[in-house]
Amino acid sequence: MRTVTNLLLCGFVVVATQAEVTLEPDMPFLWVQNKQTAVLKCCFNNNKGKIINFSWVRRHHRGNATEGPLNVTITDLVIKGYEPPCGNLSFISAQPSDSGLYQCLLDNKIFTHGTYLHVYIPLEKTIDLSESTKNKILTAEGVLLVLSVILPAATVLFQSKKLTELEKKKMKREEENIYQGLNLDDCCTTYDQIERSQAQGQYEDVCNFAEREEGIQLEKP
Repeated sequence: MRTVTNLLLCGFVVVATQAEVTLEPDMPFLWVQNKQTAVLKCCFNNNKGKIINFSWVRRHHRGNATEGPLNVTITDLVIKGYEPPCGNLSFISAQPSDSGLYQCLLDNKIFTHGTYLHVYIPLEKTIDLSESTKNKILTAEGVLLVLSVILPAATVLFQSKKLTELEKKKMKREEENIYQGLNLDDCCTTYDQIERSQAQGQYEDVCNFAEREEGIQLEKP
């Protein structure tokens, strides 16, 4: 029964304290490079003008577990400050070991939303190139890119021209094969015979005595 009563009292105190304090949104996360300055803020408003004591706490991962909240130790390189309505925590030279979730604890009762600080070490250059060398590499890449576009286009154009010439030669050979072996004298004689046969009909020819002797009956015009 005492446990339930204590929980109810603690809940009432927290609700009452939250009514006195309004929490402002915190920066969700902050990324800084190793050995650079990092500044964290927790902002809150006191609704009744009462002085609110605050301290910084930290939660961080160790393996698969989360440790904290642990009080942040203030040193020459980790400075605590207050500029209404925000509390500040400044890391003069942040280290990867400083990474974690930082919150303000107000009057030992309320935690602010918190900011996750991540301190990273940048990758070192594996190849140190000067600017002139980089420009030469970019120029060579541009030339190779142009050649990769021009050479295939020139090859296709050359093949197309070659195919066109082959088609012309093929058509010329076919025309020669058509007229090959034909005798122009025979063609003319055959043409004359066809013309005469079309011009002569089955009419009586007073000058054709051979046909009269053979007894062929001709149609009179």
